[in-house]
Amino acid sequence: MAEGHSRPRGGWTDRLGGVLALAGGAVLLGVALLTCWSVVQRWLTSRPVPGDFELVSLGSGVAVLGFLAWGTARRASIVVDTFTGWLPRRAAGAVDAFWMLVWAAAAALLAERLFQGARETLRSGTTTMVLGFPTWWAVGFGALAFAAVALAALAWVPRLGRGEG
Repeated sequence: MAEGHSRPRGGWTDRLGGVLALAGGAVLLGVALLTCWSVVQRWLTSRPVPGDFELVSLGSGVAVLGFLAWGTARRASIVVDTFTGWLPRRAAGAVDAFWMLVWAAAAALLAERLFQGARETLRSGTTTMVLGFPTWWAVGFGALAFAAVALAALAWVPRLGRGEG
């Protein structure tokens, strides 16, 4: 049933996933450039960019989270249909719809927990160790990303339930 790279009908969840993916890609490019800069600086001066590991870890997490909604909106993630390949299209769609609904619920729960984590991180003033850079925004971006994943997954449920997709 997995016909990856399809799109659900409708558009705003798809567009949100695209915006988050572009943001994730921009951050990933920034992380790559920072890494190159730090390596060259270390080679030339024996000193890396201060806090490079903090920025790379935050940026990498944000980049990965940015791509999740886009992949969900296009059903471009790994889908195992070994056990449902023999089922009629509508029955296989019902199974896919069920698991997409489970994925939406899991993503919504993660979004809510990350939202609470962002609030707590902001309230406590948590920062990185070397640069003292606030981290609440990265946790908050994770909450937004998982909320977008949940919405993208929910957009697929009715379509898959009808055997489309």
